[in-house]
Amino acid sequence: MSPTPSRVLVLNSGSSSVKYQLLDMRGGDRLAVGLVERIGEETARLKHTPVGGESREWSGSVADHDAALKTVAAELAKDGLGLDSPELAAIGHRVVHGGKRFTEPTVVDDAVLAEIERLIPVAPLHNPAGLAGIRTAQALRPDLPQVAVFDTAFHTTMPESAARYAIDVETADAHRIRRYGFHGTSHAYVSRETAKLLGKAPGDVNVIVLHLGNGASASAVRGGRCVDTSMGLTPLEGLVMGTRSGDMDPAVIFHLMRVGGMSADEIDTLLNKRSGLIGLCGDNDMREIRRRVDAGDERARLAFDIYIHRLKKYIGAYYAVLGRVDAVAFTAGVGENAAPVREAAVTGLEGLGLAVDGELNAVRGDGARLVSPADARVAVAVVPTDEEMEIATQTYALVEKER
Repeated sequence: MSPTPSRVLVLNSGSSSVKYQLLDMRGGDRLAVGLVERIGEETARLKHTPVGGESREWSGSVADHDAALKTVAAELAKDGLGLDSPELAAIGHRVVHGGKRFTEPTVVDDAVLAEIERLIPVAPLHNPAGLAGIRTAQALRPDLPQVAVFDTAFHTTMPESAARYAIDVETADAHRIRRYGFHGTSHAYVSRETAKLLGKAPGDVNVIVLHLGNGASASAVRGGRCVDTSMGLTPLEGLVMGTRSGDMDPAVIFHLMRVGGMSADEIDTLLNKRSGLIGLCGDNDMREIRRRVDAGDERARLAFDIYIHRLKKYIGAYYAVLGRVDAVAFTAGVGENAAPVREAAVTGLEGLGLAVDGELNAVRGDGARLVSPADARVAVAVVPTDEEMEIATQTYALVEKER
């Protein structure tokens, strides 16, 4: 009797890239990781690393996502890990926007594809790429379950008081205007791992999760369920990010149109690509910003201070939303690696039970760890995120359930 297939290929199809991992869920082992970037250009690049083997890099023309995924399949085949393997149980796809309908991982069929396509107006950069990845994978393995795991799903537990904007209800409903939230797979994984770090069940823990990368978001998680998050209809709302403004008076847009003579597209570009840290100081790399701060650069100092001020506001707001906080968890590139950000974010919040231990906070490490003093009322944790593992876990659990 042949063993039950246990491998899951995770595909994260971006607007011009495909990130992928192949995992064996029997032991949670990674078998291969890789990235195809600059899709649609003559200078596209692929980096593929079989775990335990040497990385391979390739550069050339990759016309579209169909060609990119076929290139990925060919690289996997070179390592005996091809898509035709009988050990492959499913392909899990990161889909950014699932609207209100998709609240959990979903096996893809024609109706699911149609709904993802219908959501393109609220995710014009991301959902088309997700669709392309799914359709190509279906063509390569039509017999295999394709599972969509939605960035928005974890946030669908938000109450209406948190999810609705205070605008005319009929207008909002007609155009699907509400707060959806993003980075959901990361928030789900990190909140659960934080509970594990505290030696408790997720249902017994209230956590504020701070996903701080080039894109950044916060969430308030009560007993394993999201009750509020900082991103909204799009990923523009909320924290100061690498190139996005985050929260802003919406009347600024009207002002720029009327007084600045800017078009809607120009303002869209301004707020999404020329704002945040890069707009404030010309850099969106926190390492470079901190180097400039330490060298006495006042513009970098102001950018850092604005970033931290917004972060503190959200910590305080979500403390109020939750009522009781057991832990604040920092994750993603900045959250995991920038000790000065963690320290600054909780400095002054000692009255809320928040503090970091200077020595613990300065130690770099790959695993989940506490950086707060042993007697702290609220734990401050660094919890590396693993969105691919979360997608694979959700995908495999669904496939096993339906087997």
